[in-house]
This record gives sequence, structure tokens and C-alpha cells, in this order.
Amino acid sequence: MQRLQCSSVTTVAQQVRRESLVSDLPPLRRHPQLYEISTLQWLSKLAQKLGRPMHLADVPVSEWERLRSLGFDLVYLMGVWKRSTAGRLLSRSYLPLLSRYDEALPGWTLDDVAGSPFSIERYEPDPLIGSWADLESIRRQLHDLGMRLILDFVPNHTGQDHPWVREHPEYYIRGDLAAYRKAPGEFFMSESANGDAQVIAYGRDPNFAPWTDTAQLNYFNPELRAAMIAQLRHISQFCDGVRCDMAMLLLNDSFHQTWEPFLQGMRAPAEEFWREATRSFPNFIWIAEAYCDCEWALQQLGFDFTYDKRLYDRLRDGFVRDVYLHLKADWEFQSRSVRFLENHDERRAATVFGKNRLPAIAVLACTVPGMHFVNDGQLEGLGTQPVVQLARTRDENTDDEVARLYERILKIADETEFHGSNWKLLEVEDSGDHTASDLIAYLWTGESSHRLAVVNLGAGVSTGRIYLLNDVISSASVRFEDVLNDRVYEKQASDLNQWGLFIKLDGFAAHVFAIARFKSS
Repeated sequence: MQRLQCSSVTTVAQQVRRESLVSDLPPLRRHPQLYEISTLQWLSKLAQKLGRPMHLADVPVSEWERLRSLGFDLVYLMGVWKRSTAGRLLSRSYLPLLSRYDEALPGWTLDDVAGSPFSIERYEPDPLIGSWADLESIRRQLHDLGMRLILDFVPNHTGQDHPWVREHPEYYIRGDLAAYRKAPGEFFMSESANGDAQVIAYGRDPNFAPWTDTAQLNYFNPELRAAMIAQLRHISQFCDGVRCDMAMLLLNDSFHQTWEPFLQGMRAPAEEFWREATRSFPNFIWIAEAYCDCEWALQQLGFDFTYDKRLYDRLRDGFVRDVYLHLKADWEFQSRSVRFLENHDERRAATVFGKNRLPAIAVLACTVPGMHFVNDGQLEGLGTQPVVQLARTRDENTDDEVARLYERILKIADETEFHGSNWKLLEVEDSGDHTASDLIAYLWTGESSHRLAVVNLGAGVSTGRIYLLNDVISSASVRFEDVLNDRVYEKQASDLNQWGLFIKLDGFAAHVFAIARFKSS
């Protein structure tokens, strides 16, 4: 660990200055908006746009101002750490990846293959991207605009050429020659600094094939845990939080089930790693990539936000009733869930959902409780999923219709009412044609106003009736301004009380009403 830190020792004055950056910011608002940037590919795109080489230090402040104007609170720079050289060579020769490159970037060359940003040689900025000083400068610029910086933490594994592989092989899951003979696709050969032969496991999720450009860390080794906490302490000087890759793999039960034959009698630590980590950095923003129903457990261990893949899957597959039941979950769980329609692992939203489904899907994903996660290129309606091993992406034209839709939705989602604590999922009653089950409706209540969102997740016209609470319709007349579609409706309170608010929406359409109360003249 000392070797990692010696090249970037910070003075007490520098540390105090960096900590003061955080104290100058107001608290992060509820239900924040996050924008993910695949850093190397984004810089390549900027370089092409501006006609000059581009590192983080060269990014015009107008780029950050644009994100702030769209309502984003957090910028997640994915892939800033030094990529593994060994991993890059593997990425250039692994046949299944080559066909993905063909699809994502026709005409690609070997020089376009930078390697996986999740196979890390060192936790220091990749020279292709910038320096520590650049990260510090970017963070300050974001703070000046009221935004925060999120960076990667890849806890499960390192690249095979990380210094620890030679200097601290005991930090890794190790096998022997018999294990290698039995499963040669799960281990690689290495040597320690003193020349001892080592058989080290590839990193893996037990449900999938090993990641053959990585080395699996051993979280039952207390020395490894201490080293990772120290690494987090260093990272925390340059960002406001971390997005933790595959966070559920570190849970004691999961780790034991996956690696028990190779733990050499080590017992599970008394405390979960994530409890120790989040307690050590209480003012940090902790975001977990999480699957396999581990989200609630990770929230209880201190994560502020956890991925909500289940909502994504249900929206993608069109299971409206399951979406409704999912949104009935505990408020705390809802408000700490990360809602997304795409990220660097998922296909583009424009491809998955299609333009016709986006009005309803995007309104819901951006206005329900929780963190709202948007991927670079999503707002422009781009259709080709980038491959993280590539340094650049193909040229695509912006879909102006999609861009205008997202711009309007983000402007609405930035309103104060959508960042409060008073949210209610509403029942939509049948109006006679038995289509109300395709409608999802919910109400946000601010200090003096309400926002009512209604989305039709079905392909056909749907109708239903919504009965609102008395505090919404306590005046003689109620004005419903559909801020999404620029329409205004005035309803009499007596009719609303007797018949409810009648809703009729085309397939995959949406309303977002600003509700005002006034007396009839």
C-alpha cells in the first residue's frame, strides 16, 4: 500500500483545503440527478468536436454548466483510473470481444482498444485522461456550480498487473496446481516479488464466467481489508463519493459461498466490509451497483443509494402490475434506489424501449423517488451501446425529438416538489373499459403546491379515475396544468369529489400536472 501512496503524498494544508470544498456545499438534495460519463470515450468525442487533443484539464467549463442547467447534482466520471496493461492486451485478442467492437465501432483498430476500466493497474489517473491535479480542478469546478463528483471504486478485483499481485499475493484468492488442472479457465499463473510461484483466481461473479483480465481479492483477509480502506481514504481526497462496482460480491455470505474451498480455513470477519467502509467515511456518497436482491442489505450497511435493476427489468418487459407493486415498497428503500433506463452495462434506452415508449417510461424514471441516473448519450437518443474497452465511440446523429422530450422532462424533474419527502402512490380506479391497470399515478406534495404524474405503460388507450385527497381539492375549483404537454384543465371540486379525476391517455403517453387551487369567480 505504501508504494501506491508515495507518488501522491498530500500535505495537511492540501487535505484541509479539499475537505473545505465539501463544507462549502449545501446538503445534497433528496432524489438527486446523476449523469454518467464514460470518460475516455467522452474526451475523444470532445476532441473531435473541438478539433484538438483533450484531457480532463482541457474540458471547457461550459460542458459542466450545461449539465447543471439540465438539473444534474452529480457527475459520475467512469473509468478514470489507470487501466491494466495486461488487461488491454487481453482485450485486443479475446475473440468474443472483437465481434462486439465490430458492432459498436465499425472500422476500429487495435489502437482504439484501451482495455477495461474495471481491470485496474493502479488507483491513479490514467495518463490518457489526466492527473490528480486535473481531478482536483474538475471537482472544484463542479463545486462552484453546486455539483459533486463521483468516481469508481472496483472492490472485488484488480488487474493482473496491479503491484499487489507481486508484492502481496496473500491479498488474493489463491489456488494450487491441482485447482488449476481442474479448472484452468478460473486461474492464472504469477510470481511473487521473491520469485515464488502463485496460482491466483480470476475475479468473478458466481453466476457468470470469470473476468479473465482481473485478479480476485480476498475479503476474508483483514490486511487486504485495511489496504482497501486506505485506498478509499486516498480516493476520497479527490471526489465526493464512489460508485462501487458489483458491491454485493463482498458480502460475507456471498463471498464465503463463492470462495469457500480456497479460504484456507479463514473465517468470515465479524463485521461486513461495507459497514467498516461507510462508517470510516460518513460524509461520502456511497452508491452500490447491486443485484440478486442484496439492495436492502447494502442500504442497511451504509450505502446511500443502490441500483434498482428490478424496476428497469419490469419497465423493459412491460409488467405494469409488477411496476406498481415495486413502487409500493418501503419509502426509505424507494428514496435510496437508483433509477435508470441505461448505463454503461445496459443497451441504449432508445433501442430497448423505442421512441414511442419513452414519454411514459422516461417521466416515471425521472420523477419517482430515488436517485435518477442518466447515461451520456441517452438524452440524445443514441442507439449504439458503447463497449467499455474501446477508447472512442461511433458517430451518431442526435434524435431531436428525443432530445426535446428529455429536456422538458428534466426541467420538470428539477422542480422543488420532486425533491421533497411527501410522495404517495395513488390507486387508479376502473372507468368502465378495464384499462386502468396500465396506468401508474403518484402525487408529490410541496409546501404550497402539488405535482401529479400519470403514465400509461400500456400500448393502447387507457382510462381511469383518480380520487385525490381533500387537501388537494379543498377549494371550489382546481386547475390542472399539464406541464409536459402544455395543456390546462379546470375542474370543479364537487365533480372531483363525486367522480374523481378522469384520465384518458394514449399508449405510452404521460401527464405531469401542476395543481393549483382557487375560488370560482
